[in-house]
Amino acid sequence: MSRLGTATPALALVLLAVTVARVGAQGAALEDPDYYGQEIWSQEPYYARPEPEPETFSPPLPAGPAEEWEPRPQEPRPPKRATKPKKAPKREKSAPEPPPPGKNSNKKVVRTKSSEKAANDDHNVRVAHEDVRESCPPLGLETLKITDFQLHASTAKRYGLGAHRGRLNIQAGINENDFYDGAWCAGRNDLQQWIEVDARRLTRFTGVITQGRNSLWLSDWVTSYKVMVSNDSHTWVTVKNGSGDMIFEGNSEKEIPVLNELPVPMVARYIRINPQSWFDNGSICMRMEILGCPLPDPNNYYHRRNEMTTTDDLDFKHHNYKEMRQLMKVVNEMCPNITRIYNIGKSHQGLKLYAVEISDHPGEHEVGEPEFHYIAGAHGNEVLGRELLLLLVQFLCQEYLARNARIVHLVEETRIHILPSLNPDGYEKAYEGGSELGGWSLGRWTHDGIDINNNFPDLNTLLWEAEDRQNVPRKVPNHYIAIPEWFLSENATVAAETRAVIAWMEKIPFVLGGNLQGGELVVAYPYDLVRSPWKTQEHTPTPDDHVFRWLAYSYASTHRLMTDARRRVCHTEEFQKEEGTVNGASWHTVAGSLNDFSYLHTNCFELSIYVGCDKYPHESQLPEEWENNRESLIVFMEQVHRGIKGLVRDSHGKGIPNAIISVEGVNHDIRTANDGDYWRLLNPGEYVVTAKAEGFTASTKNCMVGYDMGATRCDFTLSKTNMARIREIMEKFGKQPVSLPARRLKLRGRKRRQRG
Repeated sequence: MSRLGTATPALALVLLAVTVARVGAQGAALEDPDYYGQEIWSQEPYYARPEPEPETFSPPLPAGPAEEWEPRPQEPRPPKRATKPKKAPKREKSAPEPPPPGKNSNKKVVRTKSSEKAANDDHNVRVAHEDVRESCPPLGLETLKITDFQLHASTAKRYGLGAHRGRLNIQAGINENDFYDGAWCAGRNDLQQWIEVDARRLTRFTGVITQGRNSLWLSDWVTSYKVMVSNDSHTWVTVKNGSGDMIFEGNSEKEIPVLNELPVPMVARYIRINPQSWFDNGSICMRMEILGCPLPDPNNYYHRRNEMTTTDDLDFKHHNYKEMRQLMKVVNEMCPNITRIYNIGKSHQGLKLYAVEISDHPGEHEVGEPEFHYIAGAHGNEVLGRELLLLLVQFLCQEYLARNARIVHLVEETRIHILPSLNPDGYEKAYEGGSELGGWSLGRWTHDGIDINNNFPDLNTLLWEAEDRQNVPRKVPNHYIAIPEWFLSENATVAAETRAVIAWMEKIPFVLGGNLQGGELVVAYPYDLVRSPWKTQEHTPTPDDHVFRWLAYSYASTHRLMTDARRRVCHTEEFQKEEGTVNGASWHTVAGSLNDFSYLHTNCFELSIYVGCDKYPHESQLPEEWENNRESLIVFMEQVHRGIKGLVRDSHGKGIPNAIISVEGVNHDIRTANDGDYWRLLNPGEYVVTAKAEGFTASTKNCMVGYDMGATRCDFTLSKTNMARIREIMEKFGKQPVSLPARRLKLRGRKRRQRG
C-alpha cells in the first residue's frame, strides 16, 4: 500500500503533462486553416466509424497563394427541369466519380466554400468541404434499392398513399383508391408534414428530385419545400441560405421531375423533405428521388455484403447514337470473324437502325442453324434494354476470344441478331433529359408520335373471326396470316421503324426472339390481345401456351430478382403467382403487338422481357443491372435449340421451301425456310409430326423431344403426287396437263354430234 501511495502522485504528474501536451498540439493544429476541415470528417457516432479517403472527400484548394482565392457566398440554384436540358460539357476521360443524375455522363462542377463551418456542429451534421463538387447518383428510390422500411412520413391519407409510394416515377393502379396509388400524400395540409429517407449509413447528400402525384383524376403537387438532415432522426438541421432556412422551388405540374441541388453538400444519415406550399386546389402529395454518395464504411458488414460488383471488363455507360455506332465498330474490329454490322432500315428522322450479327459465318444463313434475335428500344425512353444488349455484344465477343466453351458453342451453333435501338429518335430525346429528369414518357414514342410496340397489324382478330365463322368457303390458316392490304398502303398510320422490322422478320427465318422493355420486372408471353372484345384483362393463351410458359420461365428463373418472392412490386402488379411471368392479355390488352404479329405471321416465337423497374437507370446502376440479367440473356438464347429440327426434301434430296410442319394436337403450324430446313419449338415429350407441301404426298412420323439441351433431328422426304408428276412431264414437253372431267365432257359432246 505504501508503494502504491507513493506512485500515485508521480502518475498524476505524468498524466497532467501528457494532457497539457495534447492541448498544446490541438491549439497549434487549430492555427492550421486546413485542420478543421480534416477534423470534422473524423467526428463519428459510436455506430459508424468510416475511414474516409482524403483525396475523395477533401480535395486540395486551387493552386497558388491562399490569399489569391477567396470563396464567394453560395447563391441558391434555380431548380432544373427536364423540359429545358442544358448542353453538357465534354466528358473528361480520367474522371473516376459517377456522373450526375440529369446528364448521363457529364460532370457538374460547382465552386463552394472550402472553409465554411458545419451547419450545426453540436449535432454532428457536417458540411462537405470541397473546392470542386461532384454530383452524386440517386440513392435508389426509383430502382427500389431503398426499401419501404427506409421511408417514413409524418402522416398519410391512407396506406395506398403512404411514404413507400413516394418514389420517383411510381405509377398508380387502374383503381387509384387501392393499395397502389401514385405518390405519398400527407394526411393533413399544413407546414408540419414531412417525408424522410433513412440512408442507413452516413451519406453526402447533394440534391433532391421531386414530382407530383400520378393520377388521371387529381392534381396534387408540392410547389416549395425545405430540406433537413439528421444523424439520429430526432435532432434536425435545416439547409440554410445564408442566415435563414432555404426554400426550394418545387413542381408546377405533376409529371415533369424537378431537380434542386443543395447549396452545400450535407453529410448525415437521414434526410427529410418538409413541404411549405402546394397546388391551390390540391393536397400535399409528392414523389421523389434523393441524390447522395454513401461514405465508405469498411466496418459495416451489412453494406459490404450487399454491394454488387462485376468482374466483366465492359463499357458500363450510356451511349448516344454516335457512341453506339462507335462501340459496334470496336466490337467488330475485335471479333471480325464472328460479327457483322448492318442496318434494317431508317427511322423517321433518317437514323439507321443498326443491328449486330454474331455467328461463325456472319452474313449467311447456314442450313440447319436456327436464327435468334434480341430487340430493344421500341420505346425510346426504356434505355436499360438498349445498354444490356450493347453489353451483351461486348461480352459475347470477349468470351468467344477467351474460348469460353459455352459461348463458343452458342456462337457456332446459332445465328444471333441484336438490334439495340429500334427507336433511336425517341432515345435521343430521352438522352437529352437524362436518367432522372426525363419522367415516365419523354422519348417513348417515335418522332411522329407512334408507339411501335402496338403498331403492327392486328392478325388476332382476323384469325378469331374466321374461326367463329365455321361456314366460310375456305379454311383460314392458323399461321402465316397475310397482312391486310390497308396496312401496306402509304396512307396507313405505320411508323417507318415498324415497316423496317416487318421486312426484317419476313426476310430472316427467326425461330425465337425477345424484345427488351422497361418499367417492370416480368416476362410477358402472347397472346397480348384479349379474345373477348368487352374485356380489358383476360387470360388468352396461344395453342403453344406450354412452350411460351417455359420460355418465359427460362428467363425469369435465372434472373437475380424476378422470381424473388421477397422483392417489392415495381408499381402495382404482383407477378409472383406465375413465377415472374404473365400472359400479356391477362395483364393488359394490346392490339397489334409485336409478340402476336410475330407468332401469327412468321415462325418466330416472340416474348416481351421487362428488365427493370427503372426505365432509365443511372449509369452507376448498369454493372448491377448487367449482373441481374447476364445469365438470363444467355439462357434465353439457348432455348432456340429446344424442340425438333430437320430438313424437308424431295426424292432427289433437294430442300422443299414453304413446306408446312404440323404437330398433332397443336393448332399452329410453321413452315420451312428457303433451303427446306425448319425448327419447331416444343417441350419434352413424344409428338406426331406431319410435313406436307403443295404437289407432294404428306409424310408423318413420331418425333421424341428429350430433356437434354439440343433439338431432336426429325427429317422428312416427300414424294410428288401423281398429278404433280404428270404436270412436270407435260410442262417439260411444252404441253399443259389435261383436265379429265373437261376431257370427258368434250368426248360426250363429240358422240352426240356424231349420232345426230
